[in-house]
Formats: sequence, structure tokens, C-alpha cells
Amino acid sequence: MAKRILSLFRNLFCKRDMEQALDDELRSTLEALTQEKIEQGLSQAAARREALIEIGGIEQVKEGVRVVRAGHFVEVLAGDIRYGLRQLRRNRNFTAVAALTLALGIGGTTAIFSVVNGVLLQPLPYSAPDRLLEVGLDLPGINQFNWPLSPAEYFTFREQGRTFQDIGLYYTGFGGNLYSANVTGLGRPEHVPALGVTDGVLPILEVTPLLGRSFTRADDEPGSPDTLMITCGYWRSKFGGDRSVIGKTIDIDGKPSTIIGVLPQRFRFLDMTDLGILLPLRPRTQRGYNYFAVARLKPGVTPAEANADVARMLRMQVKLFPEAATFFKEAQIRPNLQPLKQYIIGDIGKVLWVLMGGIGLVLLISCANVASLLLVRVEGRQQELAIRAALGGSPGRIAGSLLLESFLLAMIGGALGLLFAYGGLRALVAFAPSDLPRLNDIRIDGLVLLFTLGVTIGSGLLFGAMPALRYAGGRAGTGLREAGRSVSTSRKRHRARNVLVVIQVGLALVLLVSSGLMIRTFQALTHVQPGFTAPAEVETFHVHFPPEMIKAPERLLRLDHAVLDNIAVIPGVSSADFSGAVPMDTGAESDPVLVKDHMLQGQLPPARRCFWVSPSFFETMGIPLVAGRDLTWNDILSKRPVAVVSENLAREYWQNPSDALGKQIGGSPKDWRQIVGVVGNVHDDGTSQEAPATVYWPITDSDGFLGSPAFALRSTRAGTESLMNEVRQAVSSVDSDLPLYQIHTLDYYYSKSIARTSFTLVMLALAGAMALLLGIVGLYGVIAYSVSQRTHEIGIRMALGAQKRDVLNLVMKGGMSLTVIGVGVGVAGAMALTRFLSSLLYGVKPTDPLTFVVVSLVLIGVALLACYVPARRATKADPIVALRYE
Repeated sequence: MAKRILSLFRNLFCKRDMEQALDDELRSTLEALTQEKIEQGLSQAAARREALIEIGGIEQVKEGVRVVRAGHFVEVLAGDIRYGLRQLRRNRNFTAVAALTLALGIGGTTAIFSVVNGVLLQPLPYSAPDRLLEVGLDLPGINQFNWPLSPAEYFTFREQGRTFQDIGLYYTGFGGNLYSANVTGLGRPEHVPALGVTDGVLPILEVTPLLGRSFTRADDEPGSPDTLMITCGYWRSKFGGDRSVIGKTIDIDGKPSTIIGVLPQRFRFLDMTDLGILLPLRPRTQRGYNYFAVARLKPGVTPAEANADVARMLRMQVKLFPEAATFFKEAQIRPNLQPLKQYIIGDIGKVLWVLMGGIGLVLLISCANVASLLLVRVEGRQQELAIRAALGGSPGRIAGSLLLESFLLAMIGGALGLLFAYGGLRALVAFAPSDLPRLNDIRIDGLVLLFTLGVTIGSGLLFGAMPALRYAGGRAGTGLREAGRSVSTSRKRHRARNVLVVIQVGLALVLLVSSGLMIRTFQALTHVQPGFTAPAEVETFHVHFPPEMIKAPERLLRLDHAVLDNIAVIPGVSSADFSGAVPMDTGAESDPVLVKDHMLQGQLPPARRCFWVSPSFFETMGIPLVAGRDLTWNDILSKRPVAVVSENLAREYWQNPSDALGKQIGGSPKDWRQIVGVVGNVHDDGTSQEAPATVYWPITDSDGFLGSPAFALRSTRAGTESLMNEVRQAVSSVDSDLPLYQIHTLDYYYSKSIARTSFTLVMLALAGAMALLLGIVGLYGVIAYSVSQRTHEIGIRMALGAQKRDVLNLVMKGGMSLTVIGVGVGVAGAMALTRFLSSLLYGVKPTDPLTFVVVSLVLIGVALLACYVPARRATKADPIVALRYE
């Protein structure tokens, strides 16, 4: 009965198939006629070749053959391109879906590569940047690394070095705070970011001033006239680009200084983008380990040779300064030389390469999705390909035309992807953490465009090769016999698409697991108590008192106290303080701290985090008092030898925090101070790092911080402009020439400490969402196409009594089996790849079972829905209508 019905419907619908076959045959015949004309042209060329040979023009013959072959190739290629474009235009829905899918993958990959290129790959904007080194010290004896230099090391390295072409010191700030200066005499007083340099820094970077001259050694000598250089941006904003600015005098920290030069527009020192002025450092008047150095190697000298040379000079230091021999020996001082680019970049490369790998997986999923679409489309063109083969088309020619169509599709996707990348890159840079190095170097340049072209071509080859190789070489008779729909599509024709679906699901799971691990990390970090409370209610800012204006520490203390008193009476302020730094602003220093009765002979004490604070610091910051008492103004004004320590430092030496009270600590054996209080631990390096053992000294122990204090106040109005206007008035009433700078809430520093984790989380989450979407779309497409191919079979099953539940189970079983296999492949891949995330994780292992289980269940659940929709549609098929399809 079924065969008779099948025969009836074949007769009814055969006419439509025959018309389609005739159209395709006519098109192929026209192509064959074109080929015949080409062959006739070649025959004529061969005849002309014989004639030329007879008259001895062999060179002309060879040239003619080359011209004919080149012309033939170009004509064939142009024809194939026109034919491919017509095919894409005729199937606009397919072209749009495939191009957008590719654009997502190519655009995301291009955007992330732009960041990788700008931060990691592009050389520094200096001449011969590979010869530039950052020069510092390591002190493993006290667990300190990348330690700055003192002027003594600088002069030794400059005068005794054998491997440096030159070396220069630079100074970016005291205690981690940005170096800056008060500029007056140009209208409203302002605080301008500054950089202190010795005379060699600019020549080392081979920077030529736009106007005027650079610093000389005479500018570095004590007693020389005060000079400065200004950046091009500051020159234009403050002087309107006036070229007669050279020789003008402005007041820097209350002292008249002469402008001797304007830096070029493209000048940028390290990663400092907002510099306004450069000042001579004058190292002979400076002391302490507060200065970093940049050096240029002599031609042909390797960094290893320079490292050995610095080690030699450090041993020389011991002989030149015998009083420091003990410190050198116990601290185990050794050189720390690293390429300047590596010093600037730091460890951000780990994050960027992880993101690059993640978005690369999205591109692979996009290619697999498009390859699946192409397989479906090419299956619908079996009759056309068979007729072309029957009319003499070679397998290579047919495969080439199919591959060319894939390349055309890839080019469309690449062009759209480049547009997506441009918009996405702007959003990505805006969202990127502020400490991302070389942020201004990120752009779409020639290398990025070349990369995009390579990715586009590679993608076209990747997703276009499978259809081309699979269907181009089919036998003509086979293709014609399979032009109609069979009762059930062969397993061989489904196998390739099934493999692609498994790959998509597996790659999606890898990305989702990575996103899940970063989510777990972020949750763990947000649950870590930073050591202070309600940071959004703490407003912080800095004030800089020029040292040349006020030289007496007592006078500085009174001015600081006056500012504090004015701030404390502002409505809504519950407490206020001033200190050398605030938690997490990188302003605190690390110094060796002696503990009396716990000193080991011949061994330096470990370095501890040090804060210089005023009374009410702990109350304002919300740091709990564990034992003892806070500092008092009586302690400060009377200069009592007291200190407060963190709980972890107290437990390290005395187990019980209260037992630390009354014990003595100090920076040297001649300067013991009594512990009067123990406070809670503060994660000064960020919540992802252990809280450092910390000592809180009275603010008067450091004259330097008295001149550049960080003020803080607690108020529910923190972060509002109205509060800051009242604060400015309070500061101005003490001195009208004191601008405020680095105005942030404490929550700003807390958020900044987890900014990299947040950035990585969002990027991986977006990649994971894209992968999930593309993977599920691919699974849905395969199941839906499978259902459409099996419409006749389903109709027969239902006509023979199959229930809807049976059909639903049949379709769902096929889709879920692919999903389960893909999940298994993805779990294995994730177990191998997530170990590269280990350095970015906190509080969770790369193989966290909960993350793997939850992600697998989510993926299976979404895949279940993707399979259910076409399965549900299959159960609604009318058996009579279904039997019409063949």
C-alpha cells in the first residue's frame, strides 16, 4: 500500500523536479559551451605556435603560451567569482546567517588581537627598544624584589659600568604616590603630574625636544638655576602653542623655574600618559632607595653581560661603602635587570593570551557552524554538481568553485567582522582596567588588518574544505540518482555534520567552564573581607605642600592639622584623618622592621608593610581595633615612641594579639617603639593576595609624608560634588595655593584591586555566551535538518501507528546523544586547558568539580530545549502531507 501511494506522489510531483533539472542542465551546458570556446582558442593558439616555430620565433612562442595560459586562468577565475557571487545572492538568507556567524568570530578575534598587538607585540616607541633595560635590585634576604636604586648605585653604574652606553635615574613619586608639583603664576593654581629625571634619561630614549634643549649635567648639579621641560600637551593647553615659551619663568612649588624645552608630541615616558612637566632630579642632593633607572646597552652587549657587570659593581659598592657591607650581605643584594618593555607590561600577558585563546575557540565554533550550513546547502545542490560532472567538469574544477564560494563568503564575514571589531575595540578599551599597560597603543593598524585577512582566509579554508572535498568528486550517475529525497538519509551524509556538532558542543563547554571558574573566583574575592568597612563612604584626596615654601616639620604638622580641623566640621563628616597613604592605593612602603627579643644574630628582619598615620585613621577607614588602643594626638604632638601593628604580625611573634601590647619594635636598634594597639589585617595588595604584616607608625615619624599627606573622611555624602566643593573651601581657607588631586573614594581603590579579574570575567563570559549560542544554534540546525530529511520516514511511521511520544523520543535521542558525546569531549578538553587559568584563579581549583558539573548540566539543559523544538514540530506532521515529500 505504501509503495503504491509513494508511486502516485512521485508522478504528481515529478514535473517540478524535471523542470529544475532542465534549468540546471541548461546552465551547465552554457558553461560547457564557454569551455568549448576556450578550447577552440587554445587550438588556434597551438596552430599559431606551430607557425611561429617554422619561422624560428621560439621565444615569441613561449611568451604567447604564457599569455594565453594567464588569460585563460584569469578568465576562468573571473567566471567562477561571478558564478559564486550569483549563488550567494540567490541564497540571501543563507549568506546573511553564515556571514553574521563568521563576523562574530572574526570580529571578536580581531578586537582581542588588537589588544594583544598593542600591549604585547608592538615595540616601544623608542629607537632600538630592545637595547633598553630597567635597572633595579633584588633583596631576597628580606623578601623584596625589584627594589629601587639609591644615588650611590647610580653614580657607580654610570662611572664604572662597561656595558651601558648610558644610564639615567628617574623619580615617579614618594611611597608609590604619583610625583607632582604645584604650578602657580599661570592663573588658578593647579597640581601637575611631574617626572624627575637625570640628564641621561632623554638621550637614552633618544628623544629630541620639539623646542629648546634637554637637561644637561649642569642642570643636575646642586646650586644650578632651576629649570624644567614641559610636554607638548601642556605647552598647547597652557601656552597656546606659543613658540616663544622657551626662557619663560613659572613658579614650581613656590620657586621660579625657567622653561628650557618642549617635548615632542609623541613623547611618552614608560606608560605615563598625563605628564605635564619634567624636572631635573639632582641626585647629589638625594638620599635613600627611591629611584629607578633606565639604561641603554652598548651595541653588541647582551642583557646577561650587563647583569654580570652590575653584579661586579655591586661588589665594588661594598668596598666603597664599608658601613653598608653588613646590609649588602644579609639582604643578599643582586641585580634585577629586565627589558624595559617587560617591565612596563608586567604579568598582563597571561590575561591577554587566555582571552585570545578563548575568543579563538569562538572562531572555531563559528567555522564549524558555517561548515555545517555549507554541508546542508551543498547537499541541496547534488543534482547541479552531478550534471556538471556528467558534462565533463573535473573534480578539481568543481571543488575549486565550491572552495571559492567559501572564500567569498569568508571575505564578506571578514569585512563585517572588521566593523564589529572597530566598535567592540572602543568598548573594550573603555571597559579595560586602568592599570592595563600601553592602553593608548591599542588600535587597528596594518598588522591587525593583515591578521584579520589571514584569519579570514584561514576560516574560509577551514569551513570550505569539507564540502568541497566531500561533494565535488561525486560520480555523475550517483548524484543524479540521489537527486530526489530518499526514505532515510544515509548515515554517511549525516556523519560530517554530527562531528561538527560534537566539536561545537565540546568547545562551548570549555569556554563555559573557563567562565564558570572566573565567576567562582570573583565570588571568592568579593567574599574576602578587605580589612575595612563601607569603603564607598570614605572620601580620599591628596594635598601637596611645597617643601620650598615650608621647611619646618612643625609648621607642616600644624598646617595638616588645620586642614583636618576644617574638614572635620563639614556637615555629615563623622571622622577624618591624614596619613602617608590609604589602603590599596599602592602608596605604602615596605621596610625591615626589628622586633626586640626576636632578633637573630647576623640576619636581617623581613620587610613589613609600613603606614604613617594620624589618630582616627582606623576609625575613618573602618579598620577594627583587636587589642589595645588607637594613637592619640598626645602621642603625635609629644612624639612618643609608640606604634600599632596588624593582627597577623602580632600572631607571628606572640600568638595572642593582646600579648603584643607593650612589646618593642623599630626600624633600627637605636629607635625602639612600644606597641600600644593591634588592629585587623588589611589586604593592601588586593583581596587576591594575602594581607601583609603591617606596622602603623605615627605620621610625625616621616617628614616626607607631612608635606604630601593623603586626607580621608567618612561621610554618607562621599563621592558627591557638593561634599568636595566644601572640602576645597576648607583647604583653601588654610592656603589658597593648595590644589587637591587624586580625589577618589576608598571603594575606587577596592574596585581597582579586582579590576583585572572583573575584566577577564566579563570577556570570558561574553566568549562563553557566544560559544553557547553558536553551539546550540548548530545543534538545532542539525536536528531541524535531520527532521526535514526524515519527513517521509516520519510520515510512514505515524501512518503505521507510531505515537507522537515515539517520534519525540526518536528525534530527541539523536540530538541528546550528540550533546552527551560533545560534553564528554569538552570535559576532557577543559581538564587539559583550564590549567592555563590557574594563575588567574583565587579560592578555586582549575578542576573544580562543582563548576564542571553545573556547566555540563546547563549545557545539556539548553541542548535539550534546542532538540525539543524541532522534535515537537515533527510530532505535529500530518502523515498524508508528509508522504508527499521524497
